[in-house]
Amino acid sequence: MSKYAILSDIHGNLFALEAVMEDIKKQGEIDKYILLGDLIDYGMQSNEVVKYIIESLSDKIICNIWGNHERAIMVEDYNFFSSPRGVESAKHTHAQLSDESKKYLNEELIHEGKKEFLLDKKKTLAVHGSLNDNYWKSIFPDNLNGEYADYDIVMSGHSHYPHAFYKFFDKDNPKMRNKKAVLFINPGSVGQPRNHNPNAQYAILDIKTMGVELRSVSYPKEKAMALFDGSVDDFYRIRLFDGI
Repeated sequence: MSKYAILSDIHGNLFALEAVMEDIKKQGEIDKYILLGDLIDYGMQSNEVVKYIIESLSDKIICNIWGNHERAIMVEDYNFFSSPRGVESAKHTHAQLSDESKKYLNEELIHEGKKEFLLDKKKTLAVHGSLNDNYWKSIFPDNLNGEYADYDIVMSGHSHYPHAFYKFFDKDNPKMRNKKAVLFINPGSVGQPRNHNPNAQYAILDIKTMGVELRSVSYPKEKAMALFDGSVDDFYRIRLFDGI
C-alpha cells in the first residue's frame, strides 16, 4: 500500500462524505484512511456520518483522532468556541448524538487529538490543530504553531484551508546540505470548506513518491442545506453554498 486518503472536518455532512468516498473509489488502490478530527457538529448528519464510518471504514482506518468539536462535545467543555452560535451548535449536536455515536467517538478515536506513526519508515504526525494547541490552533504556511523538525510528514486539519508544502529545518547533516525537509499536508474540509470553494475536499498521499494531490469534489449542497431546521444558527447552512 502506497496511497492514503486523508480526510478532515467532515462536520456532520454525509452528502459530502459520500461524494468523497465515490471519488476515492475512482482513484483505485486506496484502502487506508487517515482521519484528522471533527467528524461531527455544524451539519445535521453527525450520527449518519459516524454510522457510515463504522460500517464502511472501520477496518481501513490507521489514524482517527479527536478534533476540537469531539473534545468539546464529549467532555461538555464549550469555553473555547469563538462565538455563541458555535456553543449553541455544539450543545445541539451533543443532545442529538446517539449512544452508538458517543460510544464510537469515546472508544475508537484518540482523545489527545494527535498521533505519531510510521508511513514507509517516515516519521509522521497527525494532529487536528497544531503542536501549540492540538485542538484550537491551526498550522499555516506562515505560522506553523509548533516545532516539527523531528518529523518527515505532518498532517493537520482544523483550519478548513487545504495546503501541501515543504519547510526546511536546520540540521547538522552535510550530505543533505544541513537541511531537514518536512512535508506539511492539510486536506481541507470534507463537509464545511472555508477556502471559497464550496466543494468537498480531501487529500491523497502517495508515500512512495511523496506526492500529494489535493482533491475537490462536487456534492449536492442543496440537500445538505435543506436539512437545517432552525435548531442552529442559519449561518452554518448558508456558508455551505459559498464555502466560507
